[in-house]
Amino acid sequence: MLININGTNTPKEEAGISVFDHGFLYGDGVFEGLRVYNGRIFKSREHLQRLYESAQVLCLKIPLTMKEMSQRLENCLKEDKTTNAYIRLIVTRGVGALGIDPRKCEKSNVIIIISDISLYPKEYYKKGIAIITASVRRNRPDTINPRIKSLNYLNNILAKIEAQNAGCMEALLLNDRGFVAECTADNIFMVKKGRLYTPPVHEGALEGITRQTILDLAEITGLETHQSPITQFDLYTADEVFMSGTACELMAIIKIDGRTIGTGAPGPEFKALLKGFQKLSAA
Repeated sequence: MLININGTNTPKEEAGISVFDHGFLYGDGVFEGLRVYNGRIFKSREHLQRLYESAQVLCLKIPLTMKEMSQRLENCLKEDKTTNAYIRLIVTRGVGALGIDPRKCEKSNVIIIISDISLYPKEYYKKGIAIITASVRRNRPDTINPRIKSLNYLNNILAKIEAQNAGCMEALLLNDRGFVAECTADNIFMVKKGRLYTPPVHEGALEGITRQTILDLAEITGLETHQSPITQFDLYTADEVFMSGTACELMAIIKIDGRTIGTGAPGPEFKALLKGFQKLSAA
């Protein structure tokens, strides 16, 4: 494990930020999760582009150029001497006064954590998981836009708690109009009659890096793709459903709200896309 705070490596036991940091006090900051495969950061440019766009919307100044940030990530990876890992890149507003005024924060903090991540037991990657639909709704774009990957994840956490209370490991979030948005930390896909569907970002989905990778892979293999509104009925009657994300990668969903999806096992299109993703990430 490596922890780098503002360019300085810090032992885990000593790593910390001020209690007056607005990232801690108010969730005021942005982050990215990146995967390292065979010593290479997967889709680094795309992740950094999203980070800087999120910061731009929040009027949060990152004290490094995108090129400098990329170089710092690479340097940290070399120092950690790992070939397969998960990177959490965090930018907070920085130390300020009590009160939400962002002008009181003079300089943002940049934190890089290189570690492992395991969201689900290995056996579920072979057999798939069951999920529920949470009563918690996805944030509306005119409140906190889901396209901003901010440190404020309370909406997602509440849905996760609801899933755990129901005996599941994941939950589906609907938007304020009742359309499918995404899962608590992952995008969602469905296959119906040989076509691949996923909710568009304007329905509350994060513009996921793995999501786009799956869409690109589907196009290459000739699988017809659609970014269109999806209802619970559509998912219940789909041939296959799965989710994608940097941390979870690809995971089949075999049951939703007690309803078995397709055959109740990972389907052929999911398996083909998973194989394509594994080949691409290992390249």
